[in-house]
Amino acid sequence: MIHRIIRRLAARGVTDVVLNLHHRPETLTGLVGDGSGLGVRVRYSWEQPCVLGSAGGPRLALPLLASDPLLIVNGDTLTDVDLGALQRAHDASRADVTMALVPNEEFDRYGGVVIDAERRVTGFVPRGPGAKGSFHFIGVQLARRDVFASLSAGEPAKTIGGVYDALITRSAGSVRGFVCETEFWDVGTVADYWRMSDAFAAREQLGDVVCGRGTTIDPSARIRHSILWDDVRVGAGATIEDCIVTDAVNIPAGTHVRGEVLLDEPADR
Repeated sequence: MIHRIIRRLAARGVTDVVLNLHHRPETLTGLVGDGSGLGVRVRYSWEQPCVLGSAGGPRLALPLLASDPLLIVNGDTLTDVDLGALQRAHDASRADVTMALVPNEEFDRYGGVVIDAERRVTGFVPRGPGAKGSFHFIGVQLARRDVFASLSAGEPAKTIGGVYDALITRSAGSVRGFVCETEFWDVGTVADYWRMSDAFAAREQLGDVVCGRGTTIDPSARIRHSILWDDVRVGAGATIEDCIVTDAVNIPAGTHVRGEVLLDEPADR
């Protein structure tokens, strides 16, 4: 996912990226490095020891960020927002924050953003019937540096339900919505991951089984509708169906497994 996100940004003219790291940071640094293989320069903001939230993270990273406004992209979503159009809308409105939005079709699952006729954000609503007719924030936004500059570095803080609510209260139109029609994939659950992976596998003609780097499969093994990450080993006569097999998992010979997520280490690490 991180490769896809960075490649899409690079293709749209982004040259410098800061990755915010917390859980298992070595997995991202090992894949991305300095970003040269992806066409960008990458640096890292280490969100340690506690999670700082959607506003606290950008605040901690400010010393590494030279631009104004900041382009902030969630790491657990894939979308193809027109960044040029987003920038033009942000510049024209002179807002502090411009959030990329799509109609909230899954209001029982997602909370919503409420906007007025001029696309000024007027509030945020929790998921449920009250979110019907609202808009869904898809994880891409432009925000002025000073939105975060007054926060204390290293202190947890939220955008929605925190900083952005205060902005709206203080100045109408300070937060705007950029309503668009674009592809959007939220990968917050295993089911979401399957939907996204199946769609991309079909689109890119990858077949029923997707394998990562360094994965080896014995010729006698049978694999159906599964995703094998990097450095997986599948032994002779093994059968794997409808599984996600994560990095470095060894499937012994003769193993039969179906409908599982297989890990090489404790899930709570």
